[in-house]
Amino acid sequence: MKIEDIWLEYRGVLKQFLHAKVSNEADVEDLLQDILIKTYNNLNAVKTQKNVKSWLFQIANNTIIDYYRKNGRAQNATNEELSPLEASEEVNIDLSNCISPFINALPEEHASLLTAIDLNNQSQKQYAEQLGLSYSTLKSRVQKSRGLLKQVFDDCCHFKIDKIGNVYDYDVKIKK
Repeated sequence: MKIEDIWLEYRGVLKQFLHAKVSNEADVEDLLQDILIKTYNNLNAVKTQKNVKSWLFQIANNTIIDYYRKNGRAQNATNEELSPLEASEEVNIDLSNCISPFINALPEEHASLLTAIDLNNQSQKQYAEQLGLSYSTLKSRVQKSRGLLKQVFDDCCHFKIDKIGNVYDYDVKIKK
């Protein structure tokens, strides 16, 4: 068994496993490197090829436990770690510029709806009143529009999502 072959085969699933347990990308990369070093140093402990996967995940699990112990996050979590970070106005503008082309790829009625509500932060109740619609009708239209937007994103890329719904990686789909 060569470390290169093992790492090539299991790096992706290990990274996904780490993302499910640790939200910070830099920490995930550091933990992945720790696991690689431990694997390299202890590869002779694996008796057969069949045991490699479970052995690697045991190393990963122990590495995560050590990470949380070392950082004392269970007792000393900061407010920043416990609640989502509020994006600055500048970040919102940058993200809006990134998302806008995808929204604009939708039919006009869906694009204008999502632009008003999701990009310009207009309340759904206000927008419903502005259009002369009931609030529940507008909520249904927003849900449908977001579904269409998701399809546009899915047509573009394959997203990797952790267990709490955050995108941590993606691959651009190659159109044939």
